[in-house]
Amino acid sequence: MPQRRSHVAPSAAQSDLATALAALRTELDAPTEFSAEVLAEAASAAPPAPDLDLRDVAFATLDPAGSMDLDQAFQLERSGSGYTVRYAIADVPSFVAAGGALDAAARARGETLYAADGTIPLHPRILSEDHASLLPDQDRPALVWTFALDAAGSVTGTRLERALIRSRAKLDYVTTQADLDAGRDSPATLLPEFGRLRVEQEAQRGGASLNLPDEEVVRHDDGTYAIERRSPLPVEDWNAQLSLMTGMAAAQLMLQAKVGILRIMPQPDEATFDTFRRQTEALGVPWTTGRYGEYLRALDRTDPRTLPILEAASALFRGAGYVAFDGQLPAETTQAAIAAPYAHATAPLRRLVDRWSLAISLAVSQGDDIPAWVRESLSQVPDLMRASAQRSSTLNSRTVNLVEAALLAPRVGETFDAVVIRRNGGHGSVQIADPPVTAPMTLPDSAAAGSTIRVTLTGVDVAKGEVVFAVA
Repeated sequence: MPQRRSHVAPSAAQSDLATALAALRTELDAPTEFSAEVLAEAASAAPPAPDLDLRDVAFATLDPAGSMDLDQAFQLERSGSGYTVRYAIADVPSFVAAGGALDAAARARGETLYAADGTIPLHPRILSEDHASLLPDQDRPALVWTFALDAAGSVTGTRLERALIRSRAKLDYVTTQADLDAGRDSPATLLPEFGRLRVEQEAQRGGASLNLPDEEVVRHDDGTYAIERRSPLPVEDWNAQLSLMTGMAAAQLMLQAKVGILRIMPQPDEATFDTFRRQTEALGVPWTTGRYGEYLRALDRTDPRTLPILEAASALFRGAGYVAFDGQLPAETTQAAIAAPYAHATAPLRRLVDRWSLAISLAVSQGDDIPAWVRESLSQVPDLMRASAQRSSTLNSRTVNLVEAALLAPRVGETFDAVVIRRNGGHGSVQIADPPVTAPMTLPDSAAAGSTIRVTLTGVDVAKGEVVFAVA
């Protein structure tokens, strides 16, 4: 099981923290409420039942525990020496009328924001957590991808159809991982086999995954906040391969039609690679051969040098964005970390761009014309997503900083062991384990990345989310 540590800020700092979190929402100008018109439109949206009925297929969803905005449901089965994979996506295009109030509200938001004091959803909850969500034991319209895979996990056939489905089970990561580890029967029984094959396909393409440990802000039932640091479970990685496979299929359909919107990321240049090589040498785990994805996959996650290496590797994963095209293919079509063309097409309840990707993919798959509303608005989507991504990034980083400051507020003057995870000249970042906090500080000449030093907490400002460490 991954490391999972939870620490709660003391009550004296919780009040300051709550005030700071509320101020952050105001500062970001993130819309939190929907108008009466939008709510009414969402409540009344009732797409006609699709002609294709797949309610006899035993779909299941797999998400973090407690999730209600369920975008995807899967079903895997053996087919000869290979596999058949069905992947149902919430049919948001059927619920959101182009040009309506609901459409306008979603464009203003861009994506669901996950604030510490509650989510700010892309769509009204009656839609995202009820009518359009692939909840268990409910008939739901969905866009269903069907993939034929050979024995090596390579896709040999793809189709996309609008269908009526009925999910049988609402799975969560922790319970499902425990069931798989214990050999208990599960709708996800074939997922490890599928996931490992697809990871091998990724390696053969030259793809790479960073898989840094997450720092998650959680809110307890009593209103207090905490930070949990955890590494992804294997089942999360296997489940992600379903989405990656689907995103690559959507990209191929859009490239075929010469109309679409891709998620792209440039290949790192040689200077960036050279810098990373020098960093790995300094940490004592040099990258000397093979692709960088192979090197990252082979790292020992129990080695204390691995976290600084992964932090350094984050420079290889920069520059991701969206490119829209209609009639002429863009100059850049590849997502370098995936090592293939790729599109966001599996989370339409939580991300705006997926609605366009799905509408285009369905039309191309069915041989229909691309909907007029898609072509009319396609060029606007990259800017909408760029703005929402900036807002989300600011919210996430500032929230973590605020909660970290609240956790440390009563501990000014204490000394901690800290691992240097990044160094740039005389400055860098350190990470302490208890509580799980990462912070910038001025470093002594002897403190190389990957080394452990003793630091003293000299100051905290909860309102600003700032902590100050000095060498002990």
